[in-house]
Amino acid sequence: MYQDFFGLREPPFALTPNTDFLVNLNSHQECLNLLRVALSQGEGFVKIVGEVGTGKTLLCRQLLNELTASDVVVAYLPSPEFDGRELLKALARELHIEPLEDDLSHDVRERIFQRLIDIARGEQRVVLLVDEAQTMGRDTLESLRLITNLETEKRKLLQVVLFGQPELDDLLQGHEMRQLRQRITFSYELQPIVASNIGRYVNHRLSIAGYNGESLFESAALKRIYNASSGIPRLVNIICNKAMMSAYGKGDRIVSSNHVQRAIEDTDEALLSRSQTPWVLAAVACVIAVVGGIGYRVLL
Repeated sequence: MYQDFFGLREPPFALTPNTDFLVNLNSHQECLNLLRVALSQGEGFVKIVGEVGTGKTLLCRQLLNELTASDVVVAYLPSPEFDGRELLKALARELHIEPLEDDLSHDVRERIFQRLIDIARGEQRVVLLVDEAQTMGRDTLESLRLITNLETEKRKLLQVVLFGQPELDDLLQGHEMRQLRQRITFSYELQPIVASNIGRYVNHRLSIAGYNGESLFESAALKRIYNASSGIPRLVNIICNKAMMSAYGKGDRIVSSNHVQRAIEDTDEALLSRSQTPWVLAAVACVIAVVGGIGYRVLL
């Protein structure tokens, strides 16, 4: 809608996880570096967690692109809401194993094992990327662990990267998950964008989309975007997109804090994020007051 007005080739703040728009923020770059090191060392399980909208799927796609261009056979499960048997069949399909109508879980597992051995003989390795891993059940995770038992004297035949929301950590708790927890040798928690990097994030996406003019967003507008989004990339994208629509609608070439405010008022999640802050501060103040009062009475 506003692309021609601002001289853009494509929408700069679309929510589709397009790796062309990946910004090398500290948290994202650290996470990618960890993934590269962990996979190069042949580790069995790697776990990446992050809140909704922090860019897990974008990083998963970036890693997928990098691995596809190397000597790695990649299997990708974007939303693994399977039971154990369905997981095995999904992995078999990713490894190009021809399905048999009457395959039992044991049979499918054996055929996967044989395929992994064949790939290893060809001097390749297999990496399984699981997005939205918090949707998996404990039985499904246990089935996945059993597949990773196969290894040579030098390395695992299957490496697994789990991308998930913080609920994944909850899922992995409990005595029955201890064997899988011990297999997770690298973990990382994605962080939101820090306030000092909001401008860099916004300007990078604008540049990739074709913008080459003066700063499009005022400093005050960027500050308001950060306060409303708490640095969550998806929320930043939503607010920026709506703010540019507001500026376009008024014929303004610069996005001001007023345009951003209108975008915030039209974004429920941003309003929720802002409304929670006073309550948190008030709760903390109450606790301090109560504790202080108790301490005062004790001293008396």
